[in-house]
Amino acid sequence: MDLHDIPGVKAEDVKGAHEADVRTQGKYGVNYTHYWVNEAEGKVFCLVDAPDKETATRVHREAHGLEAHTLWEVEQGA
Repeated sequence: MDLHDIPGVKAEDVKGAHEADVRTQGKYGVNYTHYWVNEAEGKVFCLVDAPDKETATRVHREAHGLEAHTLWEVEQGA
């Protein structure tokens, strides 16, 4: 999961960025599955299945240039 701090972010803009991730991710073996936006706080969270943090970042960079400032490795729960 990653976190972006983007003051003034709009959900519609994040939707477009997510769609760009989906168009780009296949060639890297990455799957951006969900995203959440908190417009009031300027926060965006992205859930991604990727071989590693660097590859997840590469997709964001190539798709739209909005790299996350924090990435966490998480395990799927029940």
